Parts: sequence; structure tokens; C-alpha cells
Amino acid sequence: MRIGELADRAGVSTRALRYYEEQCLLSPQRTSGGQRCYPEAAVDRVKLIQQLYTAGLGSRLIAVLLPAIDARSVGPELLDRLLHERARIEAKANELHAAGRRLNVLIDIATHPDKESCPASLDPGVSVAAGDRQ
Repeated sequence: MRIGELADRAGVSTRALRYYEEQCLLSPQRTSGGQRCYPEAAVDRVKLIQQLYTAGLGSRLIAVLLPAIDARSVGPELLDRLLHERARIEAKANELHAAGRRLNVLIDIATHPDKESCPASLDPGVSVAAGDRQ
């Protein structure tokens, strides 16, 4: 199939497919006229690449990971990288959850104003007003 058909079927842009090719994530055949030609399996491959990006992985790691997925074998070094990536993503998720909790405190202040005090912290459970600090 041509690049436009693959883009439509995989739900990505042709620009994304060209980027995947530049990053060595996807390798199309070429016609004698130089047009890209993809096998049927490329649809699933592009969807997998999209899932790996959505999981927070970068193109360099994905380029290393794809052959390991194909071989159904992830060596110890690659496993360590994946574990590191998971820890990084979990830490980022925790930061985002903390930011959401602080926004909840701000929303509560905005919807239930207390003219007597100003919070010393936006961390939930910390109720010391700025005027009460020593």
C-alpha cells in the first residue's frame, strides 16, 4: 500500500510516517519511481509505534525496542532501560497528581473565600494561615 493509505488506516499523518522512517522505526520498500510501498503488517507496526510513544518512550528507545519485540526477547540492559523509563513516568505522574491536588485547594479557596486568612501552602492538609506563622 502507498503512504497515504497506510496513514489513513493507521490513523496517523503521512508526515508522521516519514518521521518514523527517518528514525529507523519503519522501513518501506520503494517502487522503481521512488514511491514508498508498505506491507499490510505496517498498519499494526505503526499502531504499536504510536502506543510506545503514548507510553512516554522516545524514538531512540523505540528503535532499540522494536527488534526486541519482534524477537520476543528483551535482554537485561533493555529491561533496565524500560524499568528506568517506568520509574520516570511514575514520578512524573505523581508530580501531576500533586499539582492537581494543589489546584483543588485553589478552586476551594476561590469558591469558598475566607477573608480572614491566606493559605501558607497549597498542599492539602496544611492549614496554617500566613498570618499565623511565627
